[in-house]
Amino acid sequence: MKALIRRAAAENVPAMVVRRGDDTSGTVLVKVNGLDGTAMVYARARAGDGSPVWIPGNGPEPVSEADADAYIERQRKFDPDIWVVEIEDPARRHFLQEKVEGEESRPPDLSASSLFKI
Repeated sequence: MKALIRRAAAENVPAMVVRRGDDTSGTVLVKVNGLDGTAMVYARARAGDGSPVWIPGNGPEPVSEADADAYIERQRKFDPDIWVVEIEDPARRHFLQEKVEGEESRPPDLSASSLFKI
């Protein structure tokens, strides 16, 4: 979670832990607040091959912030040790590095300018 917050901060995007869970367990949810009354919530899961994947918990499209908060509350009832990180970004960037279900994988930028800062 700290790395996620740092990645957002590097782009001047506010991100913070808004609900602390158990230090050794608990599900992590990432709420991306579009600052327009809508939000997306991403939940960490495992793909069929066991690799980590993030799934849009509230569906593929942004929902009202109230609906996103209701989703988080329902998840809290299942797991009281849940962690929630909120990112406030009108561009709706989630800053997740693992695969996000429904998004195309982006290969790393291996261009010379990227690698050598030309």
